[in-house]
Amino acid sequence: MSTRVPLSASLMAVGAGMIWSFGALTARLAKHSDAWQYLLWRSVGIIVVMECVAWRRGQKLLVRRAFVSGWLMIAATISLLVASLAYVYAVKSTTAANAAFLSSITPLVAVILARLTLRERLTPVTVAAIGLALVGLVVMVSAAGGPNGTGASAIGNASALMSSVGFASYTVCVRADSSRDWSPVLSGYATLMILLCGAVSLAHRRTLQPPAHDVALALLHGGVLIVVGTLLFNAASRVVPAVAMTVFAQSETVFAPFWVFLVLAERPTSTTLGGASLILVAVVGKAVLDSRPVASVGIPI
Repeated sequence: MSTRVPLSASLMAVGAGMIWSFGALTARLAKHSDAWQYLLWRSVGIIVVMECVAWRRGQKLLVRRAFVSGWLMIAATISLLVASLAYVYAVKSTTAANAAFLSSITPLVAVILARLTLRERLTPVTVAAIGLALVGLVVMVSAAGGPNGTGASAIGNASALMSSVGFASYTVCVRADSSRDWSPVLSGYATLMILLCGAVSLAHRRTLQPPAHDVALALLHGGVLIVVGTLLFNAASRVVPAVAMTVFAQSETVFAPFWVFLVLAERPTSTTLGGASLILVAVVGKAVLDSRPVASVGIPI
């Protein structure tokens, strides 16, 4: 028996990661807002765009559907909340490279979760791609430094790792029912994010309205980058297995520090670039190989 993953689906998953990668740049450019303020306004952008799209399609309020459509939808909403909060906090407190590299353990987490919940098995191509990507991750992390060369923030690094757990959980939830419309998750998690970030900011007596420049960047991140990337990711998940999805989405790992380097001159080392190249080879190579009929041999883990 052979399996075939359409190349278009694989490219959509890779494209989702690439679009998300611009978020590291917008977050770093918003220099006068903290993570809580930035996330609040990013979430406003998500809700406005998603609800407008739903209204144009004649759909019911997405925010409500996120919390009344069963436990799986709620689990996906909370998972995305954790992933989003942890990643942006990481980008704000450590280097963009560290945040991207450390969050790329998502495939390993997805392997465990998919095996436990979906009973998915891995093809040799997937195993090889994950292995190569992990080698690249080790190489990159070994060269990564913290802000101003003083060493990475321990809290920022821990947040990056937590983001991978949240994103892997979200991936598995979406894959568990690929025929479902998962768009309510974006509005649902954005609503929770606004409530959480608003409460934290007020508790610390910080303003809810940072400079207009930062607000604009946050709205762009949420209303365009997050929405477009996630819709592409959800569409690809209908035919691409959960673990493969997380491998493809690691394109975010490669491009996030690249954009920051181009704009902010946060220069990665040659070792870091070498590791990024390995991850890119793993991502693109798997997309090409999975688009061709191959013998499907399940590998239990």
